[in-house]
Amino acid sequence: MLDASNETPQSGMRTYVLISTVVFILALAYVVWVFWSRAHQDKMIEQRTAEQRQAQEKSQDAQAVTAMGGNKFEILEFYASPGAVNSGDDTQLCYGVSNAKTVTLEPQSNAVWPSYERCVSVTPKKTTTYTLTATSAAGETKKSTLTVTVE
Repeated sequence: MLDASNETPQSGMRTYVLISTVVFILALAYVVWVFWSRAHQDKMIEQRTAEQRQAQEKSQDAQAVTAMGGNKFEILEFYASPGAVNSGDDTQLCYGVSNAKTVTLEPQSNAVWPSYERCVSVTPKKTTTYTLTATSAAGETKKSTLTVTVE
């Protein structure tokens, strides 16, 4: 007959603790793996999103440069708003240039400078023709004229 008195209650408890510890370590390893894999996946998603955002910004920047004349030297716009005024009234002369080093506006007493979009207030006393002259760094010159009618 088997002697049951040789088995101590400690032996069963020791087996239980050992199995519980192994199960706990496996569960902990699984939880750590889940958190790490999710963090890694989030990092990859953020990286992909940042790359897409960078590509989109680069595309938008290229479109903006193209819209502003790119690397070409030119007068983009030159207009008056309004084009006809009463004597003593103000009007806005608006201009835009790309890749210009200097800009002059004649006849005009206000200072002007290269800009993609800028307006200057003028008060013509009679019908006046204004000339916008833009000069590039290479010395190339372009001109545009505009007449403001005074009624």
